[in-house]
Amino acid sequence: MHKKLWIPGPTEVKEDVLKEQAKPLFGHRSNDFTLLYDSVLTQLREFFKTEQHVLVLTASGTLFMDITARNLITPVGKALCCVNGSFSGRMYEAIVDSGRIASKLEVEWGKAVTVEMIKERLDTSDYEVVTICYNETSTGVKADLQAIGNLLKNYPDTLLVVDAVSSMGGDMLLPDEWGTDLIFASTQKCFALPAGLAIGIVSQRALDRAKEVPSKGLYINLEKILGYYEKKKQTPSTPNISLLFALDYKLKLMLAEGAENIFKRHKEMADYTHEWALKHGFGLFAEEGYRSVTVTTVENKLEKDVGELNKGLAEKNLVVANGYGKLKGLTFRIGHMGDHTLDGLKELLGAIEEVWNL
Repeated sequence: MHKKLWIPGPTEVKEDVLKEQAKPLFGHRSNDFTLLYDSVLTQLREFFKTEQHVLVLTASGTLFMDITARNLITPVGKALCCVNGSFSGRMYEAIVDSGRIASKLEVEWGKAVTVEMIKERLDTSDYEVVTICYNETSTGVKADLQAIGNLLKNYPDTLLVVDAVSSMGGDMLLPDEWGTDLIFASTQKCFALPAGLAIGIVSQRALDRAKEVPSKGLYINLEKILGYYEKKKQTPSTPNISLLFALDYKLKLMLAEGAENIFKRHKEMADYTHEWALKHGFGLFAEEGYRSVTVTTVENKLEKDVGELNKGLAEKNLVVANGYGKLKGLTFRIGHMGDHTLDGLKELLGAIEEVWNL
């Protein structure tokens, strides 16, 4: 029996979206594919109100960390990586493992990297790239991306790279207005699709930087990927057409609901979850003012057994996530993202109350 996923990804996928993947295939060098891929990118531009370059890769969103390292940082340049959890730390690892230079701006898990912290570092050293995690999935901390983007506008030689894996398509995101240079995500979270596609929005500044960087690799060469679309409206490498069918269909639904309404629905679920956690004597791990609208990391102040919780929820065909890494048992996470609604959330929280006798 399927357990409804209330975890921070993968999230629930509706049956009609799943069925889109069953369409007959065609060649990825055909006009049919050109029309499909162009439809997907056009809808993404419309949804995010952007005139920047858009690309969809058959990959995990993590691939964009390697793209950042190999395309946006020159061999003599360096990056400033804002680290406040496990996934923001991966960006630092990707850059260093690619032979590029990076410095950490690291804060305690549960805390946010603030504009003031970033400004202090930018005023004391030159960086080609600043990386930030818009929504740190391990801690439920949301960065003030709009403020950080406005800050970076004062540093024209520094690109802003954003990991939005667990927020793009759920939280508000305006790449052009906020001044992001590369922002990326995966389809298995707020887009409510199966995993396997990675979405990136790339500024012209970032593409210009990529043209100056040598040895960008093959699959992750931004210049080649975006150039291929400009020339042929296709992808350089074989894509997952089945997932693109589903994404094309899902974007039509997202546009019909509207980005603002999707954000309001996610915010409503987040606010309800936060109030529920505090009412029952739990805590919220993310500091006030920087709490995610797509993932709530609940501080397990009551010292409840999260493993036993999921055993009980399994009998009700539900599942939540334990704390991530060193937070296992100390926290538990509820992923209220994608197509989830407040009514469904209330059912989940009611089931948790039953299992734990709250």
